[in-house]
Parts: sequence; C-alpha cells; structure tokens
Amino acid sequence: MRKPISAAEANRKFSELLRAVKAGQSYVVTSHGRPVARIEPIEEGHEADRAHDALLKRLRSQKAIDIGRWTRDELYD
Repeated sequence: MRKPISAAEANRKFSELLRAVKAGQSYVVTSHGRPVARIEPIEEGHEADRAHDALLKRLRSQKAIDIGRWTRDELYD
C-alpha cells in the first residue's frame, strides 16, 4: 500500500524517505492534496539495471587507450 506524503514533507525528510523505500515502502507524493508522483522501490531486473550491466560489460571488454594529456580548454572544445 502506498502512503500519502506531501511534497513539502518529502522534501524535508528525503533521506528518511529513501531509506523507507529501500526497505520496501511506497509513497504517493501530493501537492495541495492532489497526487503528483509515486516513489517506490525498483523491482529486481528492472530495465535500467539491465542497461547498466550491459554498459559495464561493454566498457570492461574494451582496451584502455593512452591519448596523452589535455588541457581543460581542449576538453571542452
């Protein structure tokens, strides 16, 4: 069951809210009494997790190359 929480309270207690979500609790964030968002745990095997794993696998399979040093200006050109 999702607990309602106001946007102001969610903002004040965000760290506490995330700990509760990590433990399995879900929330509906309200603004002026109207629901505007859900905060809930991500289920295992979520698409973002799979994409992250695929990216890491690809990066680990590539050789590192030495491109030398660069300046900050070159980096942002």
